[in-house]
Amino acid sequence: MFKQLSVYTVSAGWPASLTELEEALSAMPFVPGSASQEKAMGWLSPRGQEHGLLAESVGGQWMLRFMVETRQVPSSVIQRRVDEACAAIEATSGRKPGKKEKRDLKEETKAALLPQAFPRQQSTWVWLDPTRQRLLLDTSAQARADDIITALVKVLDGFLAEPLQTATSPAVAMGRWLTEQETPAGLAIGQECELKAADESQAVVRYARHPLLNDEVREHIAQGKQPTRLALHWDDRVQFVLTDALQLKKLAFEDHVLEQAKAQDQRADDFDGSVLMATTELTTLIDDVIDALDGPQEMGLPKTPPQPGHAPSVTTGASHRTQATDGGNSAEDPPF
Repeated sequence: MFKQLSVYTVSAGWPASLTELEEALSAMPFVPGSASQEKAMGWLSPRGQEHGLLAESVGGQWMLRFMVETRQVPSSVIQRRVDEACAAIEATSGRKPGKKEKRDLKEETKAALLPQAFPRQQSTWVWLDPTRQRLLLDTSAQARADDIITALVKVLDGFLAEPLQTATSPAVAMGRWLTEQETPAGLAIGQECELKAADESQAVVRYARHPLLNDEVREHIAQGKQPTRLALHWDDRVQFVLTDALQLKKLAFEDHVLEQAKAQDQRADDFDGSVLMATTELTTLIDDVIDALDGPQEMGLPKTPPQPGHAPSVTTGASHRTQATDGGNSAEDPPF
C-alpha cells in the first residue's frame, strides 16, 4: 500500500472523532475539473467506492485518500504559438509586441489549449495515527504534501501539522552508523547509500548493491560528505531507505511478513487486511527509527547539527557505482 512515508506531528486541530473527520472531509470531495481548469483536488473514498466514506478506521488507524487532477499544456507548445502570434502582429502592424502584450498572449494561448490537454489524476494515501497524533503521507514530494496539509487546514478548525523533528538529525545518525559500523538494535545497514559534500562543490557519491562497511565509505565521510540516503533493514521484516529529511522511501515488506499476513487472512488485495498489516508493521518501525534518532526533538531545543567527518556504517551487494555530480537528491522513488 505505502511506497514511502513522510511523517508529521499534529500539534493542534486533531478531530475529536472519526465522525467529525468524515463530516469535515465531506466539505471537500474530489470532483473532476472542467476542461478549462488546470487543477482540481479533493478527498476520495479509500475503498474506491462511489459515494463511500471518506475516512475509514482499520485497527484504530484512520485512512484517507487525496486526489489531485491536473491539466498541463507543454510550455514549448505555448511559446511556439506566442511566437507565431507576435510575428503576425509585427508583419501586419510593423511593431513588436511589448512584455505585457506577450504575457497576455501567453495566458490567452494557454486558456485556448487547456481544454485539449488530457487530465492526469494522481491519488495519495493519507494515514492519521490517533494514538501518536501523527500524520503520515505516502509521498516524498513537498508540493503534494503541501496540497494535502492545506486541504486539511481548510476543513479542520485550527489544524496544525509540522514535519517530525528528532533530537539527533538523520544525517548525523547515519554518518555515525557508517563510521562506527554499528547500528541500534533492530536496524541493519542495507545496500544503498548517497553521500553529499556540504561545501560549494555539492559533490555526490552514490553506492548501489555494494558493501558499505568499508574504509572507502568512511573516508568519504571523514572528508566531509554527509549521508543523505541510507538503505536499512528493520527487524528482518521491512526494507527501506532513510533520508536526511526523515522520510522513509522504497518501503518493502519481507516475503515471510507477507506470508504471515496472508495466513492471518490479511491479503494484499483486501483493503482491511493490507491496511492492518502495513500500519501494524510501520507503526513499530517508525517508533524504532525515532528511538534510534534519540527520540522526538523537545520544543525549544536545537536539533543536533551535522558534523563533518563523523558518520555511520552500511552494507551492500554485487555491483558498485560511485558518481560525483552537482545538485541535490533524486526525485520521488518508484513503487517497490
